[in-house]
Amino acid sequence: MNKTIRRASVFSLLLVFALLIRATWVQFYEARALADDTDNRRNAIETYSRPLGNIIVAGKAVTGSARTTGGDLAYKRTYTNGRLYAAVTGYASQAYAPTQLEGIYAELLNGTDNRLKTVMDTVTDRRADPGDVLTTIDPAVQKAGYDALGDKKGAAVAIDPKTGRILAVVSTPSYDPSSLTDANTAGAAWKELTADPDKPLVNRALRQPLAPGSTFKLVVAAAALEDGLYASVDEKTDSPDPYTLPGTRTVLRNENTSAPCENAPIRVALQYSCNNVFAHMAVQLGQDRLRATAEKFGFDDDALDVPVRAYTSVYPSGMDESSTALTGIGQFDVTATPLQMAMVSAAIANGGELVAPHMVAQITDAGGDVLKDYDDEAASKRIVSASTAEQLQSAMQTVVEKGTGTNALIDGVTVGGKTGTAQNGENNSKAPYAWFTSYGKADGKEVAVAVVVEQSDAARSEVSGNGLAAPVARAMMKAALT
Repeated sequence: MNKTIRRASVFSLLLVFALLIRATWVQFYEARALADDTDNRRNAIETYSRPLGNIIVAGKAVTGSARTTGGDLAYKRTYTNGRLYAAVTGYASQAYAPTQLEGIYAELLNGTDNRLKTVMDTVTDRRADPGDVLTTIDPAVQKAGYDALGDKKGAAVAIDPKTGRILAVVSTPSYDPSSLTDANTAGAAWKELTADPDKPLVNRALRQPLAPGSTFKLVVAAAALEDGLYASVDEKTDSPDPYTLPGTRTVLRNENTSAPCENAPIRVALQYSCNNVFAHMAVQLGQDRLRATAEKFGFDDDALDVPVRAYTSVYPSGMDESSTALTGIGQFDVTATPLQMAMVSAAIANGGELVAPHMVAQITDAGGDVLKDYDDEAASKRIVSASTAEQLQSAMQTVVEKGTGTNALIDGVTVGGKTGTAQNGENNSKAPYAWFTSYGKADGKEVAVAVVVEQSDAARSEVSGNGLAAPVARAMMKAALT
């Protein structure tokens, strides 16, 4: 064999070895990545080759699966009362990545979760039968909130303070998840929904933090009582009226100029929502002590999963005293979701303990056997002392009985709450946010509700927590307790 032929043979042999090595690498090392690639059509074909598992509300499925009439995807997702439960379920689409519970439990619902596999499934590599997701949602509370919000842009969350069960997650305007399930029609619906300036795809209840306004005064009051700044909600405070922000000439005034806010006790200050009291109190406490209390309630938690990941509610840092004063009335850079403000009321209503909020009770396999019980695993932690919680409950009741929150009154129910109207836009140029956070107790049952109305057809002068948000909370509390 001459030299040229020998070299060509060696080179050809090296190419064969390289091909074998590459084929082995792809087959044994890259196979899983290729199989899981979102652009792999076979995954969608397999996922929708049979009905998915269901999301359950009060024993009834609010999801389903329907046979398609063509193409290589045999089934598509369907929804019962889709607009009502969209903020809970999210959507499972042939064209887009799933969201909310559909996304978190995608593997359980399509049968690829390893916990679903039987021994025979493992041996035969057969896809397991899909499981179900059992939610904590109370359909009566969910519908009450949805109907009460109506055509307003806003959100509401209801929590059972004793168990941490989330009874309602409402976001309006909503959308019909069924419009996104079919790959043949989802594109047009997606384009319309994403172009809508009201952003119906945004889960406002969990994932849109806004300035909480005066509802944040509950956190300030809790910090003042816990740190011993004041001994009780009926002790007079050191609160000049009007109050000039430290280091500035800006005078912070109260909405009700005739309210008895000068040196008002915490109870009276909550009743009339006195800005001067809580702005000065924030400065007295200092941002570090106030932040510490806010964080106990859940602010600044970037891993709050219910199990949907909630956006972080923020208490800011690095402020001067004038900015710290504004945080005392829930302004400057303080932000909160309705979930967060419901957690504040839930902790107060539950004697100072916060049970981890969750909207899934259990996940089960196809036979109904429980794979995980979230109710049993819900941890609780003490936020404030029982004494502080009791005093704040009493003060919140005063707000509802003879203060700014009278629209939340319910016959036969003990109701406590706090209104809020938060500035929105540069120099308050846009419609304010109307807030209400509350709790209700009756016949051994409890519920905590937070509502925000971002926008409504009400005149700007009529935008208030009591006028817009409190009636929504009232409807939800009534549905939960009566």
